[in-house]
Parts: sequence; C-alpha cells; structure tokens
Amino acid sequence: MIEKKQEVITMEIRFARAEDVTGILALLKQGGQVHHKGRPDIFRSGAQKYGASQVLAMLDSPKTPIFVAIEGGKGVGYGFCQVKIYENDPVIADHTEIYIDDLCVDENCRGKGIGKAVYQEILRYAKMRKASSVTLNVWCCNESAMKFYESLGLKPQKVGMETIL
Repeated sequence: MIEKKQEVITMEIRFARAEDVTGILALLKQGGQVHHKGRPDIFRSGAQKYGASQVLAMLDSPKTPIFVAIEGGKGVGYGFCQVKIYENDPVIADHTEIYIDDLCVDENCRGKGIGKAVYQEILRYAKMRKASSVTLNVWCCNESAMKFYESLGLKPQKVGMETIL
C-alpha cells in the first residue's frame, strides 16, 4: 500500500496590502465578467470595477477596508468594504454600517469556504467597529451569489426594480 502525503494549505484572511493589488485586479476582472455575462446590456466585457490607483488609495483609507484571502501565497478572494456612518440625518437613525462593496473568490477556488471565511472576517471587523449591520447589494442575474449570501443568513433589505426599454 502506497500512501500519498497530502499537502496542507492554510488560508489567511487579512487586510489587503500594496503587494496584493495585482492579484486583486485579476479577481476584479473575473467579477466583472460574471456581471457582464449576466447583464451585457449594463456591464462591459473585460471591465473591472476599480483600477490599481483606486485600490491603492482605498488601502490608505480607514473608510474603505479591503480584506484578502491568501492561500498558498496567492490571493484567492477579497472583500471590499465601506464604513458608512450616519449621524444627524433627518431621516436615517444614527448608526454605523459596514457595506460590502464587492466580494469575489477566484473562479478556480469556489466551493471551498473562502467566501464564507472572508464574510466572517468582515462580520468580526463590523462587530469590532460596533456597527449595527453589514449590508451589500447583489445583482439578480447572479443567482449563485444570491444563494451564497442567503446561505450566510443575509436577507433582502430593499429591492431595486427596472423596466428595460
């Protein structure tokens, strides 16, 4: 009997750093393609949500934390966040929320719990910041993302509607 030694790969979730930007940009392209396939009438093929200079600027701002999942020395997922603080608004009660602006896992690594781990780290961060909620938007054409978020316990907060002309 021959036993194969299996390699154990550990995953780390941490704040993104400048050296992560190249990997983040590649994942942003993957996310852009998911949206393009779902709504080519809205999203351009080959587009990505942010460029390198924008990501680097976000790294320097406490209002836009970015979390990365690193596995085997490679970035395999991310979560872009925005800290939204509501104070003295005439309609909205005072509170802080962490808005997940974008969450992506490398298409070759999906189904391994990476997205869930990134989300759980964002929840941990939100609790540390004493936020009252974590929110996000998801496109209805991205059914797998909708199912993923529902599996994490997220529920619809509001619904955007349209008439395509």
